[in-house]
Amino acid sequence: MEKETKVLDKKSGTLGAIRIADEVVSIIAGLAATEIDGIAGMSGGLVGGIAEMLGKKNFAKGVKVEVGEKEAAVDLYIIVKYGVRIPDIALAVQENVKQAIETMTGLSVVEVNIHVQGVGFPDEEGKEEEVRVR
Repeated sequence: MEKETKVLDKKSGTLGAIRIADEVVSIIAGLAATEIDGIAGMSGGLVGGIAEMLGKKNFAKGVKVEVGEKEAAVDLYIIVKYGVRIPDIALAVQENVKQAIETMTGLSVVEVNIHVQGVGFPDEEGKEEEVRVR
């Protein structure tokens, strides 16, 4: 489902439409979530892992959105870094995602649900190694 907003075309004075795809809202949410220090990554399951192995970066990985005409709801599946305080990180992610979506799309974000799917531990090489918790 795409969001449709009516806008006034200044040249002709007629109304037009702007449509924002769900995928666009997902990408905005995923990028805003990973900006927060303490997030090791997003949990996207098997499909996201295959896309990354093939050289494609899936910015909507670990994000589920429901977009209406004026509102959006977001579910984020995150992996946190070991040692961070999860409630603080989750709140920072919620605020950043809400602000990014509302600023860029004009949608009102009614909820940002955080699902902590795992903890990332640094390995010897300094990269994050994912450990899933179910």
